[in-house]
Amino acid sequence: MAFTPRQVRAMGLIADTFATGGDGVPSPTEVGSHELALRIAEANPRAGEVRQLKALLDAWDTRALGLALTGRPRRFSQLSQAEREAVLLSLSDSRVGAKRALFQGLKGASLLPYYMTGGPALWEGIGFPGPLGVRADPPPATITPLPVARDTDLSCDVVVVGSGAGGGTAAGVLAAAGLDVVVLEAGGFHDERHFDGGEETGFLELYALAPQATAEGQVQLVAGRGLGGGTVVNYTTSFRTPDHVRAEWASHGATQFSGPEYDASMDAVCSRLGVNTDHDKAAPRDAILERGARGLGWDVAAMPRNVDGCDQDVECGRCGMGCRLGAKQSTAKTWLADAAAAGARILTGVSVRTVSTSFGRATGVVGSTAEGHRVRVRARAVVVAAGAIQTPALLQRSGLANPNIGRYLRLHPATAVWGRMAEPVDGWVGAMQSRYVDALTDLDGTGYGVLYETAPLTPAFGTGFVNWRGSDDFRRRMEELKHTLGVAVIVRDRDPGGTVRIGRDGEPVVRYQLSPRDTDHLVQGLVGAARIAESAGADWIASTHHRTVSYEPGRRGSVATFEADLRAAGAAPATMALAALHIMGTARMGGSAAGSAVDPDGQTWDVQGLYVADASCFPTASGVNPMISIESIAHMTATRLAAKLG
Repeated sequence: MAFTPRQVRAMGLIADTFATGGDGVPSPTEVGSHELALRIAEANPRAGEVRQLKALLDAWDTRALGLALTGRPRRFSQLSQAEREAVLLSLSDSRVGAKRALFQGLKGASLLPYYMTGGPALWEGIGFPGPLGVRADPPPATITPLPVARDTDLSCDVVVVGSGAGGGTAAGVLAAAGLDVVVLEAGGFHDERHFDGGEETGFLELYALAPQATAEGQVQLVAGRGLGGGTVVNYTTSFRTPDHVRAEWASHGATQFSGPEYDASMDAVCSRLGVNTDHDKAAPRDAILERGARGLGWDVAAMPRNVDGCDQDVECGRCGMGCRLGAKQSTAKTWLADAAAAGARILTGVSVRTVSTSFGRATGVVGSTAEGHRVRVRARAVVVAAGAIQTPALLQRSGLANPNIGRYLRLHPATAVWGRMAEPVDGWVGAMQSRYVDALTDLDGTGYGVLYETAPLTPAFGTGFVNWRGSDDFRRRMEELKHTLGVAVIVRDRDPGGTVRIGRDGEPVVRYQLSPRDTDHLVQGLVGAARIAESAGADWIASTHHRTVSYEPGRRGSVATFEADLRAAGAAPATMALAALHIMGTARMGGSAAGSAVDPDGQTWDVQGLYVADASCFPTASGVNPMISIESIAHMTATRLAAKLG
């Protein structure tokens, strides 16, 4: 659905209002980032949403829309910069959630691609040196995906849909057991030969471009895409499933979570990934986090990480765009390599649309490539591991009617508290995550609360968490990032959670809103993060609300006024930046079809021979970064399935 010149111009007007450039810095239209924004929009498989965007851009520079937005029939292009900014801020500050969500979408579409492609003149003010470039001496590939140049029919014992933490692990276990395995991955194959440490290539090649947010605008969705899935881009954080979470999961009817079987799977996963705390050199941001937390008397621990030979410096700070060193032990470096060595066939660029069934039993899957080639695989069993958004969508498209499919979505809503420091922070340098603080993980006596971490902060990804009150103010805030600590606040969310349902086009629609209890935990978490930043010496502290909520220790306000302001601002959809990097639930495991989507073996209640082995299976939120939990469930499920298939 190509955009017309009129629509491209409108996007350029919007982008150039969010970021004006000047003083030697190019504007968005000068670097063409507004056109990149529309290319990203075209990747949305929901044609209806693309049509809505086209209609908005058609109307944007009209007198009619000017009348609706400003009360005066003037075109947007006829307004001064200050007047244009006032229009955008009226959307940001509106009492109408749809207008706030529109602002949030336009902000992301304007600033994310701009800071990806702005070049040295833009990045110099931030102190960001730009992409590292492709290595001259990359290691050879260990996996060779099969090409799909025509309609293809295959047969095997087990077909695995997805290759991330769940699918990659399941494939490795099943292939090692002597089974004939076919892996189908919707994304492409990228490894050390392709990684350049740049946000543009990293984002476009390694992240899912849709859906990018929940329908109400409550949470931005961040998920990996490509061979290895999220394990290629995640932050190497390797927590075992906490004991109290395991007990909670077992109480839903999958009793093995609290026993030795799950212990054995976690041991096997941590061993294969080489999880260790030897690569625990504190990045500048983690050292500040540690100083602030210890100043409060809170414990700080070294992060367990799945790395071998990580440099814990410049390379590691870009690892969210793929590890150029090959130090990150993703499924592409471990389980999938094992599967390929055992004879598994791996196909990339194949989007699976339906699971084939006969007389209540799964018989395979049908998918297609972007070029339109049909791929049909017949199998004795099907393992779906497409992630907690695409897995329920695939099950729903395939006719499964269990009402629990698509329910109980958990997102670990995450945001940050900013603390401006006198010392350099350089958030794009150092180990991805080397410290964590768990002082507030149990805020109500039931094991629900918040976890504190930091994260590497490259400019484009940072734009989503820096609030916009005008182009000049935003540019100043971005240039302060080199001295700004971001304390990540990760909420363990609980019922009622959200939903994933397919629309008429068969594509997933994600709905989610924070409950009052989770909102209270979020506020308590923000207050605790502010205390950490203040203890570490920050002279200005703020949340990510679109309307600035901040204080200056010793000069203006206090932690108490900050908390009051946070509670007044609230956390309604599109009032603050919330993101989900941990997407869970939607096909949860349990003891009966009345309350779960799959049984303790991971098999769906509806269809025999159809299994789920990814974060969809989580009965409740894991409360910690979920990679080890996902791989452990997949390992356990695949081990059971291998024994069953003989």
